[in-house]
Amino acid sequence: MVEVILFVIVALTAIAGAVTMVSVRNPVYSAMGLLLTMFSMAVFYVMNNAHFVAAVQVLIYAGAVMTLFLFVIMLIGVDQVIDTDENIPFQRPMAIGLGGALVFLLVIAARAAWITGRSSGVCSIDCNGTIENVSEELFGAWLLPFEATVLLLTIAAVGTIALAQFVARPRLVDATEDEQ
Repeated sequence: MVEVILFVIVALTAIAGAVTMVSVRNPVYSAMGLLLTMFSMAVFYVMNNAHFVAAVQVLIYAGAVMTLFLFVIMLIGVDQVIDTDENIPFQRPMAIGLGGALVFLLVIAARAAWITGRSSGVCSIDCNGTIENVSEELFGAWLLPFEATVLLLTIAAVGTIALAQFVARPRLVDATEDEQ
């Protein structure tokens, strides 16, 4: 029953983040809606015993990619004056209380499902999300596609650096071309 309640709460949170992402005009708020959706997806992964994928979701997507998005948004420049007055009375205490309640529910629901140490060979629950299982698949059956992806990303990074360092030379225009 706790899993169903947690699923409904996290699903509504993910939907709220997605709707916020596409409906607001301010790009910073849109990025925050995307961040909320990414955290909700990480909770879904934990609920499905994919703890490694959830950690990667939080570290890579919610951490690194969203930081990059926010830096780009800030570099582009959001030249809007934002009213920072709180219009809802008791908004901060309500947000802190709801956040604490969500963390409490997450800890209760995930307490029995998290694999915190190395097992004795046979898992008492499904081990699909453990690092050992993911690494066996990634470096076993999926080694060639993994290496091809690494090579492709390395080529893309080198190409990006080369394009960033490229300085266009001025073209010499022939005088006879201007007359025609």
